[in-house]
Amino acid sequence: MNTAPELQVSGWLNSPPLTLAELRGKVVVVEAFQMLCPGCVSHGLPQADRIHELFPRDDVQVLGLHSVFEHHAAQTRVALEAFVLEYRLDFPIAIDEPDGTGIPKTMARYRLRGTPSLLLFDRGGVLRQQHFGAVPDLQLGAELMALIGEASPLVASPAAPDATADGRCTDGACAVV
Repeated sequence: MNTAPELQVSGWLNSPPLTLAELRGKVVVVEAFQMLCPGCVSHGLPQADRIHELFPRDDVQVLGLHSVFEHHAAQTRVALEAFVLEYRLDFPIAIDEPDGTGIPKTMARYRLRGTPSLLLFDRGGVLRQQHFGAVPDLQLGAELMALIGEASPLVASPAAPDATADGRCTDGACAVV
């Protein structure tokens, strides 16, 4: 069972820099989003905020990951800072490092298909779940409680399939082109 690779980020909001390694011992929830993604604004970020508020910080750490793969000029750090303030997001938010090809480095590393995407890491730092699009609250709550209750990490789930989407926003998610 392998620990997940670190997030590759260019900066942080609401926090000093964090690593997955230093968060071992906690279940880590990473909500990958874009400011201009309707599903992120209506579902993904509010859900991440609820997790941040409801679960004990000793057990669960929520991280946002701003992964911009479209509309790069409109989704700058300054715009993100205003967005975070306006939506009152107070959990740590990482800015996915651009790679010059349009797909940011962490998004490519974890083969995220688009936004919103949710990554769940167990207490040992192993990626256990990866979701694309809206995740029902009850399902996510059950997954979180199972990970919180584990004494040691179990077998990691398989990696996500390669992106094959056509780039349109449907069903509350915006896919990579």
